[in-house]
Amino acid sequence: MNGHPPLRVVVCGTNFGRFYAEAVLAHPGYTLAAILSRGSAASRAYARRLGVPHHTEVDQLPDDIDAACVVVGSSISAGEGTALAKALIGRGIHVLQEHPVHLDELTECLKLARRHRVQYRLNTHYPHVEPVHAFTQAARRLTGQQKPLFVDAATPVHLMQPMVDILGRALGSLRPWRFTDPLALPAEFGTQPFRLLQGVLGGVPLTLRVHHQLDPSDRDNHALHWHRVSLGTEGGVLTLADTHGPLLWSPRLHVNRDADRRFVLEGPGTDNLDLTTTSVIGGTETFREVFTELWPQAVGHALDGLREAMAEGEDVLRAAQYDLTVCRIWSDLAARLGPPQIIRPPAPRPLPAGELFPAPPAPAEAREPIPSPEPPTDTGSRPLPPSESSAGTEAAPPYTPSAEFFDLIATEHTAGASAPAVARALAGADLSHGPVLDIGAGTGLLTEAVARARPDAEILACEPATGMRAVLTSRVFSDPYLRPRVTITADAAPELELPDRVSAVLLCGVLGHLDAGQRRRLWERLLRRLSPKGVVIVELLGVERPLVLPEARMATARAGHHRYEWWFSGAPDHDDSATMRLHTTWRVYRDDEDIPLRVVHDSYRWIPFGLRQVAEESGLHARLLPTRPGAPPLAELTRQPVVASPVPSPRPVLP
Repeated sequence: MNGHPPLRVVVCGTNFGRFYAEAVLAHPGYTLAAILSRGSAASRAYARRLGVPHHTEVDQLPDDIDAACVVVGSSISAGEGTALAKALIGRGIHVLQEHPVHLDELTECLKLARRHRVQYRLNTHYPHVEPVHAFTQAARRLTGQQKPLFVDAATPVHLMQPMVDILGRALGSLRPWRFTDPLALPAEFGTQPFRLLQGVLGGVPLTLRVHHQLDPSDRDNHALHWHRVSLGTEGGVLTLADTHGPLLWSPRLHVNRDADRRFVLEGPGTDNLDLTTTSVIGGTETFREVFTELWPQAVGHALDGLREAMAEGEDVLRAAQYDLTVCRIWSDLAARLGPPQIIRPPAPRPLPAGELFPAPPAPAEAREPIPSPEPPTDTGSRPLPPSESSAGTEAAPPYTPSAEFFDLIATEHTAGASAPAVARALAGADLSHGPVLDIGAGTGLLTEAVARARPDAEILACEPATGMRAVLTSRVFSDPYLRPRVTITADAAPELELPDRVSAVLLCGVLGHLDAGQRRRLWERLLRRLSPKGVVIVELLGVERPLVLPEARMATARAGHHRYEWWFSGAPDHDDSATMRLHTTWRVYRDDEDIPLRVVHDSYRWIPFGLRQVAEESGLHARLLPTRPGAPPLAELTRQPVVASPVPSPRPVLP
């Protein structure tokens, strides 16, 4: 990573520790050196499956270990995690320890780490989960504009320490803080699952509801819900609906009154009435995706924080003052609440949303065909397959080698991020002046979404890459709803053939393929044809300057007996410092085998830049569209000024 050798990391514990191990394996800059556990058969088998040594004692670890992730309960959870952390620190190993950790133990570990000149970090984990990170970043932008008026939060008792951290990051401060004791309820009310505390945190009035029941042997499975937070200002309420998203923004309801105290619903001063009552920012994930993607990614961010501290060599005790305050506040809350009620309920029956909100089945012609599984093949030893890649020149359309895999990752992104945002942006657009022009339509996922959102739209879908266009054509021809309304061309920007008038233009994942001259030519031609109230929607990569993106596994998918892995990387182009060369690799495995059946490479040039440059080049007014946290930035451009939206998360976004 940036020329430095990867950190050799040992993971201690294989329960929640499995998420740490997966993070180390997937996150650039780290190598999983060993598993350390008590030595159960399951732990030994897990280490064998990962191909790493298994140890049961700290003294057995080799001398080249750089860092350790201690994912074993501390004494507050009747575990030996803190003793293990101390032993590792004594070996001169940097330590990242999973929460919860008592204030006294945290202080001891910090002092010991300072003495041995290593870094020690407490990982409350959940602030690094992407929807929570997006919430805290949006909260800081919100409180930078308006004074926070209240915080309303709810948490299970065993995740209360991370909740304090989340609130501190959202507010930008934990001090001053003070709380009242929870209200005592009469005995005739019976057992109540929640206890309520009032107080002040970071100087902001706080209401905290705690699910104060605990199954000691299975805490997560019997929490009634996870973190939920609402932060209010005079302008509205920002809400984290769940630890794993989505975010909600509810503008303040305010309507002017006339002299007779009646609502003024028309005329000047009624712009607020056009605000959406609640905007859903970001999508939601399945629990499987939480375990395979969100949690390992969160661990990766925590590891990066430890690595940065190691590189800077900062004073570990001074750097941990915020963590110490989090622990003090958590200890105060725990003391006021007292021991939680011990429960041992039966396993719950989670309900899918369909049981509460039944929807009519889709028409047969709109359903996706179910792929047939491929026939079994020899699963014995086989040599590595030859790599498949594009043999084209720089001018050859990108995406052709990997077109067959495109929908495996793009379908979810389109359905959960870009399609809802584009549909909202086009909902009030006047599409009577000409077609919607979809430049770089790909396999037609967004084309189809626009057609279904706007039944009155005629669409011109332009896609130069043969493989992508083949899927697009199949999608349109197989759907009677699309076939009369979508015209497909092989034209490429900027010299594509344009109709006399265009009502809207989609440029999603396209502009970075064009140099400055090509973009200027495209904008000149589009603006001559775009109707006066026309809309242009642009999706960018989220990288505004050339940088190194180490290869990382971005997604996995399954079909039949095959497992597909998508790997992505990028780096500045050797021949042009203002350009990046992006590389994507697909590996196809049979079931859980380690040797791929196929490896397909694709590579293309991308010129990174941001929305401000798009607005300057086009001469249009731009605003960001709300979409899922972590999704590529999406913007609406019009000839008339529009209300600005918050900027997206500063973390780089990959396509």
